[in-house]
Amino acid sequence: MNTNDKSNATWRPRDSAIKGRLSTTEKNALPASAFAFPEARKEPMLDAAHVRNALSRFDQVKDVTNADRDLAFANIQKAAKHFEIQMTETNWHEFGARHTG
Repeated sequence: MNTNDKSNATWRPRDSAIKGRLSTTEKNALPASAFAFPEARKEPMLDAAHVRNALSRFDQVKDVTNADRDLAFANIQKAAKHFEIQMTETNWHEFGARHTG
């Protein structure tokens, strides 16, 4: 993995034994850097499955600004690269496009 990240991403990989659905206690214990949307603490990304979930639910996240979405997209790109997940989207506006038509 290339650690020369030039984006504004705040996501950081973490060693975590937590897998699958998180309890409220587990989610609350995570640092903001574990989330796609760190300010809103939405879409935690602890492993590849969580990153795929964040990708699939991106356009469903409510009560966030476009700036929050910009940061979340950068965070998802960084996490996807870390977990070797291929992304076809080049910006967050493409997420909603796949649900239209």
